[in-house]
Amino acid sequence: MRNQLAVLSVAATLFLPAGLAQNRNNSVAQHWVSTWATAQQLVRATPGGGRGGAPPPARADAASPQESATAPNQPQAAQQPPQGRRGGNGPQSSIPPTLNDQTIRMVVHAGIGGHRVRVQVSNAIGATGLEIGSAHIAVRAKESEIVAGTDHVLTFSGKPGCVVQPGVLMFSDPVDLDVAPSSDLAVSLYLPKDTGPPASHAVALHTSYISKGDTTGQAVMPEPSAIYAYLWLSSVDVVAPQNAFAIVAYGDSITDGYATTRDADRAWPTLLGKRLIASKTAPLATVINLGISGNQVLRDGAGQSALARFDRDVLSHPGVKWMIVLEGINDINIRGRNPGPDALTSEDLITGYRQLIERAHAQGIKVIGATVMPEEGVPTASERGEEIRSAVNSWIRTSGAFDAVVDFDKVVRDPDHPVKLRSEFDPGDHIHPNDAGNQAMADAFDLTVFKK
Repeated sequence: MRNQLAVLSVAATLFLPAGLAQNRNNSVAQHWVSTWATAQQLVRATPGGGRGGAPPPARADAASPQESATAPNQPQAAQQPPQGRRGGNGPQSSIPPTLNDQTIRMVVHAGIGGHRVRVQVSNAIGATGLEIGSAHIAVRAKESEIVAGTDHVLTFSGKPGCVVQPGVLMFSDPVDLDVAPSSDLAVSLYLPKDTGPPASHAVALHTSYISKGDTTGQAVMPEPSAIYAYLWLSSVDVVAPQNAFAIVAYGDSITDGYATTRDADRAWPTLLGKRLIASKTAPLATVINLGISGNQVLRDGAGQSALARFDRDVLSHPGVKWMIVLEGINDINIRGRNPGPDALTSEDLITGYRQLIERAHAQGIKVIGATVMPEEGVPTASERGEEIRSAVNSWIRTSGAFDAVVDFDKVVRDPDHPVKLRSEFDPGDHIHPNDAGNQAMADAFDLTVFKK
């Protein structure tokens, strides 16, 4: 059976256009790999509301999502992005409660490149069917502008649009498009009818653009409003050499890129991906960011828990070989502060990690455990929570349960005061590393680990 599959794979490749049958390794065998992805959650537009109240003032150069590490366990609401951000066109609005006869153009930063692409749209957490009237993909130039000659119409089973029913993920048909490593793409979706509340990733670090009517094929979006969110888009995949693979960065707001500079690709998963691409000795790999700000390992809150969303947010992406797990601080801050019958224990959190490891291993995915980082100065930090964090980190470092460990705690903590974030990495909230901190986290990986 294995030989039959190999023959079929070679035959399929031989029938590709000549340019697609080649790659930088001159290898015949190819497969799909997600070069970019994001995790979705249903975001309800709540005027002035955030997680625990109105959003705090944002720095002029950093993202400002709502984060449950310092807020009660409530459903996440749409944030009001700051004004005049780099990459924006004036005032930016929060996620709209619905789209109707509008186009959204979303900018994604690809990891590895390729010559053939497809997108995945998701209505996995939608309540009603989503009608897509038309869709396009192109290489992005700047802001909402695309590079001339790169625009491609996307079809779904040969048709220009589709209806994505609730609970469904849908791939577009593949198109030939030259995607350079570490480049930006623009994916445009036209929504002809009332969509209801968008299934969204509410903390995108790239500006998205919304305009009236079907503008999917226009070079520049006309009079767009701008938001920082991805709506319904869950991944972009490329045809890559057989030895290429994806690494899932699975986590909460620290993975999501909170406090990093928008439109600058400074979150640690992106920076790790750039290290891999730049290295002449590292394997051909891309890092896809499946963090959700406020996410917990064990319980739903800001999005489904890490355990509940694992199949959709990890296994639905092709080519995944490794997963990096950085989660737990929200569980600790929400349920670990005070003792009681429902209080979190370190054993509870370790049980959650073990479940993620076992489920990944069952699918042939190796797992890197990342130590939970310090947070002294955060309002919800507590002595009991620090005891849990210390016990969990000791287990991550010494248990041998993970296939490898990256010690983020050691990298970002103050050497003279280990329960505190280093001052040069602290943007002021004492928990989310800034650009420099994210770079240090990306630099902490031994890239040879990914050769295993």
